[in-house]
Amino acid sequence: MKIIETKVKAGASKPFRLLHISDTHLTLADERDDKRKLDLAADRAKYFPNAEKDLAEACGLAKREHMTIVHTGDLIDFVSEKNLDRAAEFTRDNDVFFIAGNHEFSLYVGEAFEDEAYRNQSLAHVQKAFPDDLRFCVRVMNGVKLIGVDDGYYRFDRPQLEALKREVDEGLPILLFLHNPLHEPELYKLAMTNNPCAYLTSTPEELMTGYDEYRYRQQKADEITLEATRFIESCPLIKAIFAGHLHHDYDGVVAGRLPQYVTGIGTGRIITIE
Repeated sequence: MKIIETKVKAGASKPFRLLHISDTHLTLADERDDKRKLDLAADRAKYFPNAEKDLAEACGLAKREHMTIVHTGDLIDFVSEKNLDRAAEFTRDNDVFFIAGNHEFSLYVGEAFEDEAYRNQSLAHVQKAFPDDLRFCVRVMNGVKLIGVDDGYYRFDRPQLEALKREVDEGLPILLFLHNPLHEPELYKLAMTNNPCAYLTSTPEELMTGYDEYRYRQQKADEITLEATRFIESCPLIKAIFAGHLHHDYDGVVAGRLPQYVTGIGTGRIITIE
């Protein structure tokens, strides 16, 4: 596992460290699932051959160094009983702060348009495998709030925004954890180099003219998402954003002032918070 070290000055009462990982994509299934899902597991495993190895290395490192693991989604590649059992084992046997990705709710990868109705088909069942609320979760460590918000479908909703505002009102510094990174110009340029779209939350509509109809519909921000993004960008208590989803590492800045760190597959980012 590749290791990156990142320091964030957030005003912690005492320095502490987190291990940020993302996009493990476990591809497990067994006889409790149908043949289609068993076939899916065999096919998808080819794309993520190091999933178990990377996860085991991260768990070992976190235990040795007494770090909380922050996982920003796509721990599982699709919903299956064996994947959910493995997710429950991971969160039970380690100190984990978990933020959902889009694949946490994928019944069969790519089989349908993913929106709130699609997510709600599996949300209650998937939630049973995770102690943290998959849509919005909070933990306070040494006077710093870790806040996880599910933007796996490139959108925030009104309850998430109102919950974030309530947490901000308490006045503690915040580290924000998302699955999808927020749009920023340099990351957009990098993402568009080898992709048909940027896969970012709140990309300006004028930069989406080259997207096909499906990706435009998928990633076009609604008004609540734009409002939430503006709030995040302007909130001085939010000290940094950490995300995944893109499968590669990246360090950048949102809105000219807010550090944003993307952690890729096979990477463990050790975050020192001061």
